[in-house]
Amino acid sequence: MELARASSAAGVGHLSTHAFRHTYRSSLDLVKTLIAVQQKMMRHTDIRTTMNVYRNVVTDEMSTASLKVAALPFRTSGARVQLTY
Repeated sequence: MELARASSAAGVGHLSTHAFRHTYRSSLDLVKTLIAVQQKMMRHTDIRTTMNVYRNVVTDEMSTASLKVAALPFRTSGARVQLTY
């Protein structure tokens, strides 16, 4: 099944393979990859593309907050949840 049909069926809405490039850039940033290395890995000729077009990356603070929110339902059930990333 093609990605557009699968994402629509899952209720995600429009999703293209380009979205995965943004996720990849965010992941590279999360593991503290140097921007010059990110540029090469993403095959950008100009580093400004890496820095400006893909600048909306996930920060450590955002990841920590997301993990805390995801653990909230488990607190009411009494289950112990260890937050790791």
